[in-house]
Amino acid sequence: MSDTAALQCPRSITDEDRARAQIYQLLAVLLSSPPSDELLKGLASLQGDDTPLGSAYKNLAALAQRTTAVDAEQEFNNLFIGVGRGELLPYASYYLTGFLNEKPLADLRTDLMARGIKVSDGVKEPEDHIGTLCEIMAGIITGEFACDSDVSSQKAFFDAHMAKWAALFFTDLEEAQSSVLYAPVGSLGRAFMAVEADAFAIQ
Repeated sequence: MSDTAALQCPRSITDEDRARAQIYQLLAVLLSSPPSDELLKGLASLQGDDTPLGSAYKNLAALAQRTTAVDAEQEFNNLFIGVGRGELLPYASYYLTGFLNEKPLADLRTDLMARGIKVSDGVKEPEDHIGTLCEIMAGIITGEFACDSDVSSQKAFFDAHMAKWAALFFTDLEEAQSSVLYAPVGSLGRAFMAVEADAFAIQ
């Protein structure tokens, strides 16, 4: 998916930053639309280890192996769309204020404008959707969405728009009644948000 657009300033990045961007991009894809058969096959091949991130990858791979695209779409709809609304509302405004389209969204739009990042035409979701925020973080890390993509720029965006609520959202996703395939997605997001927060804290 590509919700966002900006002047592209691709840069040479470390393997560590490339790996971080890939995790953000994976979360963005999974949280923005149901996974296709092709993506499920890719997820089934993920390798893990005994770290919290690695364990989430292993669980996600095992579940993806036995999940069909039809089942994944039904789960996605139950979690995020539903009749009227899904089990979870994956927006910063909702998590921070209890309402949609509130000050956190306005603050984000101001920040995106200052960074030269704009949402592509035809995108209906408010920009404070967790999937869009993960995609923007990936783009900031790689230089795809912002020329100012150093660690301080990444930290400023994370602290302003994700640090106060993203881990809570991922915990809710991990524990949601409808979550099966998406339970380890929640585990992955929660563990990754903790790694990011710790890393940014020492900058």
